[in-house]
Amino acid sequence: MLLLATNHAVWQLISRVAQVWLDASGECDYRTATSKKGQADCGRFRCRKRIVPNVRKIGVPCPVVAKLTGKGVQSGNNVSHANNKTKRKFLPNLCNVTLISDVLGQRFRLRVSAAALRSVEHRGGLDAFLLKAEENELSMRARLLRRQIAKKTAAAA
Repeated sequence: MLLLATNHAVWQLISRVAQVWLDASGECDYRTATSKKGQADCGRFRCRKRIVPNVRKIGVPCPVVAKLTGKGVQSGNNVSHANNKTKRKFLPNLCNVTLISDVLGQRFRLRVSAAALRSVEHRGGLDAFLLKAEENELSMRARLLRRQIAKKTAAAA
């Protein structure tokens, strides 16, 4: 009888925690015991197993996008010798680098693709790369840096 009582107390504690998590995540409704896929659950232990794993994690995954060029993930197919096609992702070759702006006198940590890093070196640094690039090609943070650099060079001239 004592074991049953402790199991019930543990279940009540888990259900309270699950209620808070699920209300915050908005993925499934604990009161109706319906999982994300819409499958009705009956029995409290089955509900706990199906509902609690659907809770979103607090940490948000880092997006796989280059900060200068906006280059991101592309999708395609793996093609076998027998011409069987399976879906796959092509990820950009991203590097964490610190680039120095001569005009602003600051260092910026950016996640850029290897091709963009070569282009920055070829064009003569971060300032020249951003000023020569068109705004629609750049990411939002790069656009902000470009505007700051353009404003500073216009004020200096």
